[in-house]
Amino acid sequence: MSCYGSKSYSTPELDELAKTGIIFEHCYSTPLCTPTRVQLMTGKYNFRNYTEFGSLPKGEFTFGHLFQQAGYKTCVAGKWQLAGRIKGANYRGRGTLPEEAGFDEHCLWQVLDRGSRFWNPIIQQNGELKTNLKGKYGPDIFCEYINDFVSRNKSKPFFVYFPMALTHNPFVPTPDSKDKSRGVKKRDPKYFKDMVEYTDKIVGKIVQNLEKQELRENTLLIFVGDNGTNKQIVSQTVTQTVRGDKGETTDAGTHVPLIMNWKGKISSDKSCSDLIDFTDFFPTLAGAAQIALPENEIFDGRSFLPQINGEKGNPREWVFCHYDPKWGNRTLKRYVHDKKWKLYHDGRIINLVNDPLEKHPVSFDNLDENTKNKMKRFQDVLDKMK
Repeated sequence: MSCYGSKSYSTPELDELAKTGIIFEHCYSTPLCTPTRVQLMTGKYNFRNYTEFGSLPKGEFTFGHLFQQAGYKTCVAGKWQLAGRIKGANYRGRGTLPEEAGFDEHCLWQVLDRGSRFWNPIIQQNGELKTNLKGKYGPDIFCEYINDFVSRNKSKPFFVYFPMALTHNPFVPTPDSKDKSRGVKKRDPKYFKDMVEYTDKIVGKIVQNLEKQELRENTLLIFVGDNGTNKQIVSQTVTQTVRGDKGETTDAGTHVPLIMNWKGKISSDKSCSDLIDFTDFFPTLAGAAQIALPENEIFDGRSFLPQINGEKGNPREWVFCHYDPKWGNRTLKRYVHDKKWKLYHDGRIINLVNDPLEKHPVSFDNLDENTKNKMKRFQDVLDKMK
């Protein structure tokens, strides 16, 4: 996004949210979307409840349940991919359906069927497959559903979760692309720029509807990435050229944008350099809505609501990741890091400032005493997270 210094993409709507809200400089996801979304929705690190790719285990308590039980109307639109591996139209998998995850309404790609998420999409809406979608663009349908849901529930408390289909591959034209071809076979990384800018446009439509419904001052808006950019994509920032590293545990695979905007509640044009990981969203959302967390559930994160309000809060000293995606040929990686140092469970030590591509591990013996003590603390975290 251009508010983070990108020279490759124009994102005026997101830039405006950053300018009138708060932008976070050090938010970290897992390297892939499904493990990240399981962590986001449950507030737990993956070693506790991540069982297979494309699945949220049945019985997990989600933020959908939290808000639903507090009397909120709940909606999810966009990408699901949490009902288990798809083996046919009637296969329900070992995962969780949206209605089982605390959502009153849904408009989603890849619940029981996969197909396209962009042109001529396969979309399930409240349990039924939508028809007559030839020539339609999936992200537009998701956006329209969210805006309709908000309009219908403007007099009630509501919670909307929008795991966007954009900007995922296959990279195909958007409705705003100069190349108007809508065939799913026309794929090229050059369309990534169009996808980023269409993402921005959709965010703007949601903000405009909140303004129209006079809900902006009573709505906390959060925009966050769920993994690093695809490896095919090379982007230019004001300081450097960055190749995406989605799927890998480097900074380019896990360091994601985070903007929070709450008109009248968050002071304008603020930034925060505190470490944020995806277990932190659950307690932060609960705190913002003044909902008590259930005592019978484990939550690994800590609220950063005070930082949103301009207070110091209780910032974390490290981010932990248990990355075992059960997808492709990727093997288990567990690590702890702060803004400079990173320790893997196999003993590798990385200086993230000097070696962001993680090509040159540092020997423990060559560290100064303070950094050695930090590595010992990081090792304690790895030992406890089992």
